This record gives sequence, C-alpha cells and structure tokens, in this order.
Amino acid sequence: MTNILVVEDDVSLSSGLTYALEKEGYHVTHCKNAADALKITAQLHFDLALLDMQLPDGLGREIALKLNPYNTPIIYLTVVDDEDEIVTSLEEGAKDYVTKPFRMRELLARIKKALHHEKENGSILRIGEAIIDDEAGRVFIKDQVIPLTALEYRLLLIFAQNKSILLKREQILEHIWDISGNFVEDNTLTVYVKRLREKLGDAVNITTVRGIGYRVDK
Repeated sequence: MTNILVVEDDVSLSSGLTYALEKEGYHVTHCKNAADALKITAQLHFDLALLDMQLPDGLGREIALKLNPYNTPIIYLTVVDDEDEIVTSLEEGAKDYVTKPFRMRELLARIKKALHHEKENGSILRIGEAIIDDEAGRVFIKDQVIPLTALEYRLLLIFAQNKSILLKREQILEHIWDISGNFVEDNTLTVYVKRLREKLGDAVNITTVRGIGYRVDK
C-alpha cells in the first residue's frame, strides 16, 4: 500500500484530504504540526508527502529537508502564491507546488503523476514484504526501518536483483566483501545469511538449496 504523509493544521482541510486519499486506496498519516511530522518521519517510510508550507510551529520546508535523504516526493500545499517561492521550492527538489484553494481531483491527479514518476525513475526495489531504497541505502518492512550492516545490505540487494534465481554460493561471494575490502569466506557467508534472516523475519523467504546456494522467491 502507498503511504502518504499529510502535514496540515487546518482540521477541515486535513479531514477532506484524508478521506479523498483513503478512498483512492492510499494509507494516510496525518500530522497537525512540524514537530509531530519530524518525529514520525524518523520512524516510518513514506512514498509521498503533502506539506503545508506554513505551520504553527515551523515551515513545511523543514520537514522536506528531513525527508530528502529518503527521496520522498514532496508536494507543497500553501496559500503563498509567490513566483519566487514556487521556483525556489521546485529547485530544492519539490515535485509540485499547489496553491490553496485547490480542486481535489486535480490534486489527486498531481499525486498520481508524482508517484508514477518516482516509480519510473526511482531506485526502489521490492523483495517479499521488504522495500529497498537503493539511493538512500535503507530497507523498510511495514514502514519500519530495518538496521542492516553494509555487508548485510549488499547481500539483500543481490537477492533483490535476482529474485527467483538460484544463486550459487560462489556467485554471491564474488559480489560481496567486508568493510576492509576483503573477500568474504564461505563460512562467513553462512553467518551473514543467518543474521539477515533474523533481521528480516518472515518478510523475506531466503531458501537454502543444500550444497548449491540460495534462492529468494518474489
């Protein structure tokens, strides 16, 4: 499910937005101020954020800066209809800038366009129930960030890029190395696969093909 963050202090507007988005099948998380939004962005992954530019305790731009490392598409919703502000926001990476009042159907169309563009041009990989944001180097399961070591991350990336393919242990070992740049030994690979399974739980099914290697189905 696509997760959308809505940061809007106007109760009436936020209620209408939430209703319209959920009707389209999106999962919505609503925050009324910048402080709450900054807390939630550190805990959950969002596919897109709708940010009010002017909030009671800050600016939407502060939240956008927090989301930048995650490559989250940003659409500003604001009463500020100023050309310089619009240009600056877009130059800083915002996908769109919508002035209030706006037509809901038009906003929904802009959201779909932003999400489609991100899917076409982004580097998001899915494997099982896990989502890999390769640009940000982060892994998410049910909106929660899964802390992986560099080698565990590379190992998961190899599986994600070769779903449903039986990978021989030798093939995997050719593409991973430890933090010092040394090749990983065969026994060490077994240990890292075990650790990866423990961290991912049932979200990703890593099958051992005895005597040959591993396979991860879609």
